[in-house]
Amino acid sequence: MSRNGKYPDELRERAVRMVLDHGHEYGSQWEAICSVADKLGSADRGPRAETVRLWVRQAEKDTGRRPGATTEELADLKRLKRENAELRRANDILKAAATFFGAELDRQSKR
Repeated sequence: MSRNGKYPDELRERAVRMVLDHGHEYGSQWEAICSVADKLGSADRGPRAETVRLWVRQAEKDTGRRPGATTEELADLKRLKRENAELRRANDILKAAATFFGAELDRQSKR
């Protein structure tokens, strides 16, 4: 499927390409986005205009036309956050184990 889950990557790429290639034919980029969203499907099956707008904005960031994090940077950030959470959990487990075994050693040495 796709990285966003609901729509195939091909549909997203096609929508972005249509907006960027034909945007000059409309009074504003928003008009182009609305038109493309309408052409790609009905409201219950195809992407809504806001979804297409988000795709276009991200594509502009990915190509350097707009400031912001690229898709690759966002994926790296997500991976690093997940890795950080795993390391924190492992650290908490090790701290708990050290406390448990430290207390156990103290009890054995007092006997």
